[in-house]
Amino acid sequence: MSDSAAIPRRPGEAALVSLGHAIPDGDPADSSPHSFPDGGRWRTEVPSVEGPEALHTVLKEAARLDVPVHRISQGSGVWMLTDAEITEMVDATAQAGVELCLFTGPRGTWDIGAGTRTASGGGGLRARGQSAVAGCVEDALRAVSLGVRCLLVADEGVLWVLHRLRERGDLPADTTFKVSALIGPVNPAAVAVHEGLGGDSVNIPSDLTLDHLTEIRRVSRVPLDFYLEAPDDLGGYVRMHEIAELIRRGAPIYLKFGLSKAPGIYPYGGHLRDLTLETARERVRRGRLALDLLARLGADSGDTGKDTMSPLGARLPGALNRFPMPAG
Repeated sequence: MSDSAAIPRRPGEAALVSLGHAIPDGDPADSSPHSFPDGGRWRTEVPSVEGPEALHTVLKEAARLDVPVHRISQGSGVWMLTDAEITEMVDATAQAGVELCLFTGPRGTWDIGAGTRTASGGGGLRARGQSAVAGCVEDALRAVSLGVRCLLVADEGVLWVLHRLRERGDLPADTTFKVSALIGPVNPAAVAVHEGLGGDSVNIPSDLTLDHLTEIRRVSRVPLDFYLEAPDDLGGYVRMHEIAELIRRGAPIYLKFGLSKAPGIYPYGGHLRDLTLETARERVRRGRLALDLLARLGADSGDTGKDTMSPLGARLPGALNRFPMPAG
């Protein structure tokens, strides 16, 4: 087993052992054998960055707190941004060496269908009908024409259509597709399906256990996106204390710095400006807290976690398993 997959020190381990409350030893077989193509085991993401002003706020705060950022993602959708706003975001992230990911839409929760407002949730955030699929494709084509190279997708059919367009050359070959937490798969077979459909990273729900991550890694090496702290509408889970184990078992993994106990901001507009900027700053601060903890857990072995982080600017996922393209 490589040093990068070594079992990290567990929080409070030495103190508990001294009191006779030893923590069970971890199993080296649980360590993920996978990494990003650059050799890194983890990358970072700041989500819910809704527009140029919020993006500049994140970049400024990340520089102030020395928080490495690989990806910045937006949740309201391509259709909620003007061409000038998208271009400004593309230019700012390119200058900072950060990947920009914008959401395709429309999505079910903003549709006229009542199913998403029922107790069962209906079809959820998926694209409802052919016109919604067409809207997502339109968003994707517009975004890539303005320089965006990462698209968020919340529908399996849309994912497959966009992947086929990428394979045919209608979308640039280096375009990546990120499967949204809003439809995140919860078992290894489902993760493998999203990989086969064209997903380049898959956001799994933050209520999955460490054992669930190990199960996923036995069938798929697609990068996982994981909220260390999830928004309330995704459960509000706080998993920062497990950061080292999440990397060990889930690599390659994007550590997402979300925020619980915060009002929703989708779809974003100027009426939510102050809230959006304040929560953007706090997401970066949460990232600093998480990375400080990761450094402390590696202190005994001399591994601060930095040597297992992908280089800043890295964005591609490496070779993944895909379903065959249909004939014709």
